[in-house]
Amino acid sequence: MALLEIKNLHAFVGDKEILKGLNLKIESGEVHAIMGPNGCGKSTLSSVIAGHPAYTVTDGEILFKGLDLLKMTPDERANTGVFLAFQHPVELPGVGLAQFLKTALNAKRKFLGQDPMDAVQFMKYMNLRATALGIKNDMLKRSVNVGFSGGEKKRLETFQMAMLEPDFCILDEMDSGLDVDALKVVGQAVSVMREGKRSFMIITHHDDLLQYVQPDKVSVMRDGQVITTGGADLVHEIEEKGYDKF
Repeated sequence: MALLEIKNLHAFVGDKEILKGLNLKIESGEVHAIMGPNGCGKSTLSSVIAGHPAYTVTDGEILFKGLDLLKMTPDERANTGVFLAFQHPVELPGVGLAQFLKTALNAKRKFLGQDPMDAVQFMKYMNLRATALGIKNDMLKRSVNVGFSGGEKKRLETFQMAMLEPDFCILDEMDSGLDVDALKVVGQAVSVMREGKRSFMIITHHDDLLQYVQPDKVSVMRDGQVITTGGADLVHEIEEKGYDKF
């Protein structure tokens, strides 16, 4: 059974149809890149999977671990194992990063029937993952994303991903606006977490991030549908010939 299977998905924002019968399958442990020109529906797909209320699904289904994802609220989807790393991370003034992560982590543990982490357990857990990703201690003491550069915000998105250990990670154009060092950090985070049955969906326009993360499969979207799927060599074909080929 695939970890994620999307069948004939139709989705609107307002009165405009964005996804038009999309089909996609992602296996456990797979890194799957979603590529396509601007406006083809890539970011809409990520938002619909995560449960963004601005989008209305009118047909189709999304199965995650065999469960009907469309019947779940956004927090239920997250606690079941779906994580969305934002293209433009939101600032939360007055909300400390450490407390934010402790609350999110313990909410997930409660959902799964696990005991919450106490303060000592959480600090050890957080510091271990911060060290692995090069997150400085002073960053952990600040409000979520407040005062951080674009690259630092993306780095903290990967840190949240590492803390929550989701089964399915969606990276929505995280390479947008990143320098080489920040791209390496994101690539490192994916590599560290790329183990067992964890899967990734990497949404991107170009191959910048994919130079550091080797995808197992690549799907090309156009006009709200997946029009072709292939191996990692498809990335190079796109870079050489563009999307008009498809």
